[in-house]
Amino acid sequence: MITKNYNVIGIMSGTSLDGTDLAHITLTFATGGWSFKIHEAETVAYSNEWVGRLKAAIDFDAAQLQQLNEDYTVLLADIINRFIATHAIDKIDAVSSHGHTILHRPQDGVTLQIGNLPNLAQLIQQIVVCDFRVQDVALGGQGAPLVPIGDRLLFADYAYCLNLGGFSNISFEENGNRIAFDICPVNTVLNLYANQLGFDYDDGGRIAQSGKPVPGLLEELDALDFYSAPYPKSLGFEFVKQTVLPLIGKYTASAQDILHTFTIHVASQIANVIKQKNVNGSLLITGGGAYNTFLINTLQQLLPQTKIAVPDDKTIQFKEALIFALLGVLRLRGEVNVLGSVTGAVKDHSSGKIY
Repeated sequence: MITKNYNVIGIMSGTSLDGTDLAHITLTFATGGWSFKIHEAETVAYSNEWVGRLKAAIDFDAAQLQQLNEDYTVLLADIINRFIATHAIDKIDAVSSHGHTILHRPQDGVTLQIGNLPNLAQLIQQIVVCDFRVQDVALGGQGAPLVPIGDRLLFADYAYCLNLGGFSNISFEENGNRIAFDICPVNTVLNLYANQLGFDYDDGGRIAQSGKPVPGLLEELDALDFYSAPYPKSLGFEFVKQTVLPLIGKYTASAQDILHTFTIHVASQIANVIKQKNVNGSLLITGGGAYNTFLINTLQQLLPQTKIAVPDDKTIQFKEALIFALLGVLRLRGEVNVLGSVTGAVKDHSSGKIY
């Protein structure tokens, strides 16, 4: 049996703006498939200044975006170098980085993840694999989600893989194809209203649980056109800013009640997707939202026949970093790492730039 080990660092920065996730990972390929081990892993929080810049970037012009990209690449290089030095990691096969999404309008052929400039490799003195979304958009895809190839190769024991981050997204097998799509916003909205109360996030969903439904708001949220659109489909912060927040803003309600209502909305949309599939099986939940007890309990009530599995902390927090490490290794091997059945691209392909 031929076994091949890869020593990689996977990096992910999500739309919830909680920071940069870094994970040192061993990926092993042997007859029968892939396995993994997450070693050191951490989230490096953004400074208040960087959170402000990243939030404001959606309205930047081309020159401002270029400067932001250059500055962020330097910031990311510093974060990576400190991670490598702190944990004394050597003999690295590749650093595989998603970057941070600023613009995502695949219908217009536009997606921008900053931090993917070629000089990143020079600044960290490592092989870098990055910028995974652009090629898919050029091939007519949504450029998202990219995680489902990892769900198929690393988490095949689960019927459904659900990530609860800035947005919720799900993947599953259907007629021999991996299907995946974004379901709805989660922490991009929940964190915003927790911030209004002086908290970085709603710990365990306690604030939401203390609230009550806002009459009419849940019905309007559930009626948004995106939820009835066919997949493949994906979401960016533009949807939150242009559609969700103006809708919520029509209602005079406390932050507690908005958090309660939106949490019910998230659980309802996820449950609707799984009920439509009508396939019994376990549901793996990862991402920061896995710690939102009120959300998880609400979802379980809506899906009494589904076994919800919440894994260990490293897998919850760093699954996306893990899978971007895998995407990088697959790219180095010249193997498919993006599925057209998921993104809507004209074909499966091996995506990512190697520096």
